[in-house]
Amino acid sequence: MTHKTRSLEEFNAVAKRFARTLEPGSKARIVALSGDLGAGKTTFVQTMAREFGVEDQVNSPTFVIEKIYECSEGPFVRLVHIDAYRLKNSHELEVLGWRDIAADAGNLILIEWPENVAELIPEDAVRISLQGSDDERTITYDGKE
Repeated sequence: MTHKTRSLEEFNAVAKRFARTLEPGSKARIVALSGDLGAGKTTFVQTMAREFGVEDQVNSPTFVIEKIYECSEGPFVRLVHIDAYRLKNSHELEVLGWRDIAADAGNLILIEWPENVAELIPEDAVRISLQGSDDERTITYDGKE
């Protein structure tokens, strides 16, 4: 599915619609967000977090790598936001407890820069590609609308 947006409002509307398609499974639901710097990965995560009732300010966890938020709405218990930009390999994510986080069906994991830890991203992860910047962006993902 591909969406072209021409404003922040349109971009956020796509993120909200996408968030509503996600359902828990037998383990964490993983969404891998790829795109250049400034493509809107963190903005996409922020909009999804609001959709799931996260009240905390959601910022990129570039330096802390991972932040966990409680969801007050929707089917997930926690939203786990991971920024793998600074990771050099998959082992660096594993030592942060990746296996336990990914096994918990209550978790929605949104991971930016998944290509840096590609070996850990399961086949059933939803992959989102973001291209563009400012108001004009293209959002591509597989899934139902």
